[in-house]
Amino acid sequence: MGKGRPRAVEKGVLGQSSSVSSSGPSSIPPGPVYYPSEDDFKDPLEYIYKIRPEAEPYGICRIVPPKSWKPPFGLDLNSFTFPTKTQAIHQLQARPAACDSKTFDLEYTRFLENHCGKKLKKRVVFEGGVLDFCKLFNAVKRFGGYDKVVKEKKWGEVVRFVRSERNTRECAKHVLCQLYREHLYDYEEYYNRLNHDIVRGCKRGMHGEKKGEHGVAFLSSKKRRRNSDGEKVKICKVEKEEEEFDQICEQCGSGWHGELMLLCDRCNKGWHIYCLSPPLKGIPPGNWYCLECLNSDKDSFGFVPGKHFSLENFRRVANRAKKKRFGPVPPSRMQLEKMFWEIVEGLGGEVEVMYGSDLDTSVYGSGFPRVNDKKPESIEAEIWDKYCASPWNLNNLPKLQGSMLRAVHHNIAGVMVPWLYVGMLFSSFCWHFEDHCFYSMNYLHWGEPKCWYSVPGSEASAFEKVMRNCLPDLFDAQPDLLFQLVTMLNPSVLQENGVPVYSVLQEPGNFVITFPRSYHGGFNFGLNCAEAVNFAPADWLPHGGFGAELYQLYRKASVLSHEELLCAVAKAKDCDSKALPYLSKELNRIYAKEKKCREELWRNGIIKSSPMSPKKSPEFVGTEEDPTCIICQQYLFLSAVVCCCRPSAFVCLEHWKHLCECKPSKHRLLYRHTLAELKQLVLLTDKYNSDETPQCSDLQRQLSCSDDLSALTKKRTLLLFLDMKCVKKVMKSEKSYQVRGGHVSLAKLAEGWLFRSSKIFQIPYSGEAYSNALKETEQFLWAGSEMDAMRAMAKNLIAAQNWAEGIKDCLCKIESWSCNQSHNLEKVDMERVNNLLNLNPPPCIEPGHLKLKGYAEYAMILVQEIDSALSTSSKSSIAELEQLYSRACEVPIHVKEVEKLQARICALKVWVDNVRKCIHEKCHAAIEVDVLYKLKSEMLELQVQLPEAEILLDLLRQVETCEARCSEILNSPINLKNVELLLQEMDSITVNIPKLKLLRQYHGAAVSWISHFNDVCVNIHEREDQENVVDELKCILKQGLSMRIQVDELPLVEVELKKAYCRKEALQARHTKMTLFSIQQLMEEAAVLQIEGEQLFIDISGVLAAAMHWEERAAHIFASKAQMSDFEDAIRISEDIHVILPSLEDVKDAISMAKSWLKNSKPFLGSLFPAPEGFRPMLKVEALKELVSQSNLLKISMAERPMIHSVLKNCLEWEHDACSLLEDVDCLFNMNNTGNALINSLIPKIECVVSMIESVLETGLSLGFDFDEIPKLQNACSALQWCNKALSFCTVVTVLPGVESLMESVGHLPITCASSALCSSLIDGVKWLKRASEVIPVSCNLKRCKLSDAEEVLSEVQGLKVSFPLMVDQLLKAFEKHKLWKEKTHIFFGLKTEERTWSKLLKLKELGKNDAFSCCELDMILSESEKVEKWKQHCLDILGYPVGDVNSLLGALLKIKHTLDRSLYIYNKSSGCNPRELCIHCFHDIKDHELLNCSICKDWYHLQCLGAILGHQSDAKSHVCSYCQFIESGSISRSGGALRFGRKCPELGMLIEILSDSEGLCVGLCSHYWNRYWQVVSVISQFQILTKWLIVLCPNVASHFFHRIEERDIVQQLVDLAIACKDHLVELTDFSLAYLDRDLSITSEKLTTALKAVEIAGVYDNHANNRLDLALARNSWRVRVNKLLENSQKPLIQHIQRFLKEGLAIRIPPKDHFWQKLTELKGIGLQWAENAKKVSMDSGALGLDKVCELITQGENLPVHFEKELKLLRARSLLYCICRKPYDHRAMIACDQCDEWYHFDCINLSSAPKIYICPACKPQTGELTVLSMNKERSSEGKYGEPQTPSPPHTESRRKNREAKPKPKTKPRLKQMMPETMDDSNNNTLRFSGGMDFLLWRNRKPFRRAAKRRAEVESLSRLFHIEQQ
Repeated sequence: MGKGRPRAVEKGVLGQSSSVSSSGPSSIPPGPVYYPSEDDFKDPLEYIYKIRPEAEPYGICRIVPPKSWKPPFGLDLNSFTFPTKTQAIHQLQARPAACDSKTFDLEYTRFLENHCGKKLKKRVVFEGGVLDFCKLFNAVKRFGGYDKVVKEKKWGEVVRFVRSERNTRECAKHVLCQLYREHLYDYEEYYNRLNHDIVRGCKRGMHGEKKGEHGVAFLSSKKRRRNSDGEKVKICKVEKEEEEFDQICEQCGSGWHGELMLLCDRCNKGWHIYCLSPPLKGIPPGNWYCLECLNSDKDSFGFVPGKHFSLENFRRVANRAKKKRFGPVPPSRMQLEKMFWEIVEGLGGEVEVMYGSDLDTSVYGSGFPRVNDKKPESIEAEIWDKYCASPWNLNNLPKLQGSMLRAVHHNIAGVMVPWLYVGMLFSSFCWHFEDHCFYSMNYLHWGEPKCWYSVPGSEASAFEKVMRNCLPDLFDAQPDLLFQLVTMLNPSVLQENGVPVYSVLQEPGNFVITFPRSYHGGFNFGLNCAEAVNFAPADWLPHGGFGAELYQLYRKASVLSHEELLCAVAKAKDCDSKALPYLSKELNRIYAKEKKCREELWRNGIIKSSPMSPKKSPEFVGTEEDPTCIICQQYLFLSAVVCCCRPSAFVCLEHWKHLCECKPSKHRLLYRHTLAELKQLVLLTDKYNSDETPQCSDLQRQLSCSDDLSALTKKRTLLLFLDMKCVKKVMKSEKSYQVRGGHVSLAKLAEGWLFRSSKIFQIPYSGEAYSNALKETEQFLWAGSEMDAMRAMAKNLIAAQNWAEGIKDCLCKIESWSCNQSHNLEKVDMERVNNLLNLNPPPCIEPGHLKLKGYAEYAMILVQEIDSALSTSSKSSIAELEQLYSRACEVPIHVKEVEKLQARICALKVWVDNVRKCIHEKCHAAIEVDVLYKLKSEMLELQVQLPEAEILLDLLRQVETCEARCSEILNSPINLKNVELLLQEMDSITVNIPKLKLLRQYHGAAVSWISHFNDVCVNIHEREDQENVVDELKCILKQGLSMRIQVDELPLVEVELKKAYCRKEALQARHTKMTLFSIQQLMEEAAVLQIEGEQLFIDISGVLAAAMHWEERAAHIFASKAQMSDFEDAIRISEDIHVILPSLEDVKDAISMAKSWLKNSKPFLGSLFPAPEGFRPMLKVEALKELVSQSNLLKISMAERPMIHSVLKNCLEWEHDACSLLEDVDCLFNMNNTGNALINSLIPKIECVVSMIESVLETGLSLGFDFDEIPKLQNACSALQWCNKALSFCTVVTVLPGVESLMESVGHLPITCASSALCSSLIDGVKWLKRASEVIPVSCNLKRCKLSDAEEVLSEVQGLKVSFPLMVDQLLKAFEKHKLWKEKTHIFFGLKTEERTWSKLLKLKELGKNDAFSCCELDMILSESEKVEKWKQHCLDILGYPVGDVNSLLGALLKIKHTLDRSLYIYNKSSGCNPRELCIHCFHDIKDHELLNCSICKDWYHLQCLGAILGHQSDAKSHVCSYCQFIESGSISRSGGALRFGRKCPELGMLIEILSDSEGLCVGLCSHYWNRYWQVVSVISQFQILTKWLIVLCPNVASHFFHRIEERDIVQQLVDLAIACKDHLVELTDFSLAYLDRDLSITSEKLTTALKAVEIAGVYDNHANNRLDLALARNSWRVRVNKLLENSQKPLIQHIQRFLKEGLAIRIPPKDHFWQKLTELKGIGLQWAENAKKVSMDSGALGLDKVCELITQGENLPVHFEKELKLLRARSLLYCICRKPYDHRAMIACDQCDEWYHFDCINLSSAPKIYICPACKPQTGELTVLSMNKERSSEGKYGEPQTPSPPHTESRRKNREAKPKPKTKPRLKQMMPETMDDSNNNTLRFSGGMDFLLWRNRKPFRRAAKRRAEVESLSRLFHIEQQ
């Protein structure tokens, strides 16, 4: 089975495409906007048809309705709730593909193993975490591949997508680039090459390739199905009843066409290539993975369902989100669009929003008015009805006249039923076009605007191409991505790739129209509500056909059937004339397609066909669901293909080959319309041509074709003489010919069939002939009108067949019934027989026709007799009728009249029984009157004369008499006595008379009522529950009034009810308080009813007397204005009186008013007495005046009234004093003249007024009142104090903080005071004073002013009304200092460059900070000094020194220079240039201290420098330095070598960067050199030239420095020395890497020198050091391999493979001596090991001599194979009497000789506890031994033992039963089966003497073998035995 391309491994991380423009969406041109008039707005479809030619090229347009169109919003905003979806806006584009990392790892591992010969590393660390290769590969792929990412410098974006971090370090980019180049670059080339082969294969098509029977190309025979182990699976075709599919397609559920099934290389599931979405044309190369393995559920992206919101809650969320992002200021459209696309491209952070999208209006309600919706009360009915019927209402739009969707019956959400959208800021609708390429209309009800983007439908292909190029990983993971509606792409990207894009801003109340196949998307500017629906005018039809084909291509289920819609529209009576051209064109296309497919089916041998079952409502679409194709998922409306092997599976005509593998003759075509019917639909719609169109002429010719065929049949007269058998033979032969041959036309076959069918009617009926003819006609009926004659003939054949079969069926049933009357068989219906016999002439020749006719005539005679007996004139008795019925039952034909006769007999019997029951009934009222009258009416209908009839009439007369008397009583007033008399007379009647029953009910109710009333009246006045008494009497009274019978006790009930009411009120008065007036009325009513003497009313009269006395006392205390105590006594007395007293509330009000007044007066009375100020609240004078006026209204005498009057008087006096003082203050503030002369006198005056104000304030505050004058006095006091302080600055020297403090307090001055003349003058003066203080230069000032600003401030002093002479003097002195500093600066700049020292510059800088104004000289000094300080600090950062330790820079640089000198010395020493005897560690002369010389490299070391290192070596004379030890030992990693002064080594590139930064004004030029340096740093030969060029150019740049820096010269020297060291290092490493010979001493010397120099040097170069590490790694590998090869012990094959793997990792050249040696050993060893493995598993197939020879070869190999040799030695041992090696059969060992025997060889079924073989104990006879194996007896080579038995171990024999086998026999543990039963010790016998003899003959060989001494090898043993 074939395998597909490895697109599963393309898991990517989305990011901004490399082609994204920076221009943004603001450059997108707008779409058209239309403003229809009132007339244009009447018909939406007509208006859209009018603007379509202009608007469709844009793909979108906006329509602004007339101002009069303002539909009300139909939803209740308070109760409307809706669900939402969460949209991750930052992932609409910049998201990873939902790919599975495990699939990528699987594919990548396979690539490494198959193409690189290595395995995947478990983990690669990057930035502190494990690097995800899948994300990295797809991120690079997103930006165009490795080469393009490197060229366009996109590694920063790649890092961000891999690690999802904002800040990306520069080094991380280079690291990630190197990791990709090392691990994934080869895989990328392989992947691109594979895709290129796929594309080239697709372009080549099918040419030159093998094709299967289905026309699908196969790349080669290797592309077969593979199982999970990678092995090929053979697909064998078997018979259908026995077949079992090894793989089932996950899409169609079929196991057929296995050669076209792709198996996923991970999950092993299968898919047909034609079932994929989209389908594949052929089997792709490489590995293939399904979408389930491609996509990961963890990373899958979609809009997650969110919470349910009410509209108010959603509004709060939306407003909060918008305010959080943009603040209170509303953003512009440009800001919104820019922010949105930044978020989409992953540059604006993570943003999630809620969107109430796709809300079904049939569930959640529509924003437009609808007829069935509840109208809000605020909307008028007329307006509601107007917009309910409006054509622009989206609920009406799809079904308007002229819309193709009128025929759709069911409500499709979003298509026929609008969807509602509630959005917020940035909620989005992604790129898509509508289902079936429909039009769409969107209306924005309210809220913020909605931004749309559109691509015209004509550019849809270009749009899709750009999307696939920009988002390749997403489309590889989801080929149908554009159907998902979850992806956005910046419109600017589309524009840059030549795709036109247009934008529309939809305002509230606007419509937006999108055209067919127009891709559109957009987002919301904020909270809004919109509604959208699809519609389909006539011009949509061609686009709908394209949409249906697109659904078929991508295997997507369609919303509706396009063919069904076309047919329904064509059949509609009200089809729009504008739709006819489009409809005719589409129908012609469908007709041509259907005709072509059906003819192709016929040519391929599918001749069976049958029509589909008709639909109940063919005029509507979607009323009944059609089956769908199992391949493309499309509705099968017009036709389908089905097979008998899968009755439930249907396919379309295009995919019939994929249904199953049965022969075409087993398939059947199902069709709904014939081609003739489809053609008629086409002609009906084609009304734009003339009446005589060519199509009509063709139709006429086709219709007349049947006449021609019938005429042709007349010419074939020869067949008239053929008998039926000849006709059948001709039919069979022609049928086979038409299936096998492809050159016979359908018309010729139809002509022959028509001729044969016409002859069938002329012969006697044969069911087989008719069935064969009809079966043969199936291949013609689906065709066009040319087959109308065949259809007519088929119709006649069916009618004749049905008629003949009906005749035969009727005769069969008649004869069966006649023979078996007792079996209750079904009779033949007379009506059916008449229908068959009435057909004249008969359709065919059927002999049973006349026989059936005779049966029918006899049945008709019987029918006439029954009709005569049932007639009204007949006087037949019951017995006669029963006799006639028995005769009718014997007739085999069923007639309806027999049922009538049976019904008459049953009715007579039932009537007689019912009458007899009524006569003999004795129970009272058991018979209903209606029953008697029913029996009477039945008697009249049956017309019988029976004795029971007269008795029935007597009973009816008695009932009528009783009813008359009852009616008489009921019609007049009913008397109780008369009723009782009548009931006594009619007590014995048995009939239930309703009126008599009613009188009985009336009588019973009256008797019960009287009894109830008497019971209630017993002791009624003594009851405490008078409420219940009232209820009972009311109920009794109501019942008495409603009774029909009059009673005498009714008036008594009314009297007792009144008494009960009075008692009820009296009880209420006793328990609850009542008003005095109510109690007086109650006593009067009791006197009227004469019940006042009852105890209850006596008690109430006493309470009434006490209440009258209290009222008199209350009137007295009000009149005399008594004290508070008198009023309180009256309230206490009223508490004992249980009556509501009228004057009680007045008394309480008087007390309450007095207490309230007293409470309000207490604060004011407290002002007369001193109290702590913190406890006294401020009082209002107006409240005091109000209290004085309220005291006159008090009704109680109070002592506090005169005290309140005194407090008010004191307050009025203070207010007068305060007002006079405020007038004096106003006079001070209004002073205009504030000259120097008046300043000295003004200050004391102000101080005097301030003291007076403070005194008055103290008095006013002591009173405790909130006077209006107090704030005024306080403001005046604070303003005067500020003025006094401001005047003091005129005589003292001011400082800036004091002036600023005074200026800040200006804002706190009262407005009235600040605007006065005095304060205004002083404020202006203080402002000037502040400005003057700010312009004076001070070192601490952050902001420095210019000299011109200071002069301007000095000039402003003339306009001030207040002068500040001391500040003027300070300004003049600052001018002089600035001038002096400037002269010094000019002198400094006039010096020569070498004279401008750094100390002079620092001195000028400090002096300028204190004295100079802002000027260019100061800026230059500060800038230059800052630049130098930053450069030095940068140097320290690179060197690793603490921040701020600038003075140590020179020393650090000199130390590094010293290390470079040492390193360069080592390089020169190795090349023989002036060697000196210096210590390698300290670089000092060796004569100073004791020293040692390395015995290998001959370098010198101080003993003191070596220290602890020397302690590890026993002999100092043979000392070997650590560097030589490292090289000679072949260590893998090196350690040590850090700088001796403990600082971090800087990198050479960093030093060059420092040098370039020191170039001052020429930074740009140096940066250019720096960039060029990094571009060529990887090329070693060019690096040296570039570096020298850089050094030459830098001194020219240095001349632009303002001054000379010593540190820069040191850095220049460091760079020169480092480059020289680098040249030497590169030379040594290049030599070592290129060396391939065996002698390792040559490279060891050079690597030792390089290692010493690099470890000593204080500067390193990353690239050169990496090459040194590679050279050291290769040298280490060679040293270790050399030790392995020269070792006395043989190397293991595992060691060789490990070294080869390690060498492959470090890229050892193939020509290397050691590599070639290892490869040779590996080849020899693996070849022998493979052969040994086969021999060890051959179960003795190879001879023992060959095995021993193979063992000898293995022992002589240069590679040691322990496991294989062990297996071979075990293979060479022979066991049992069959003398064969161990072969996993069950075995048992003898407990004496330890020889092993097979169970089957010794005929042993289970293991005994002790087993002794016959060779050891042959005479016992306890065990029976089976005769030798036939194979041993026949084959001579097993006649004697060829090898010794295994060594005997006594411990193994003792513990054989309880313990496992010893280690000396590891393979023998498996020889004992687990099912052995140790208890089984059955005794067997010898089978014969020959067996015993065989054992005896065998023993000497066995024993001799055991006594031999040990031998060295099996070959020697074999030699001895052969001798």
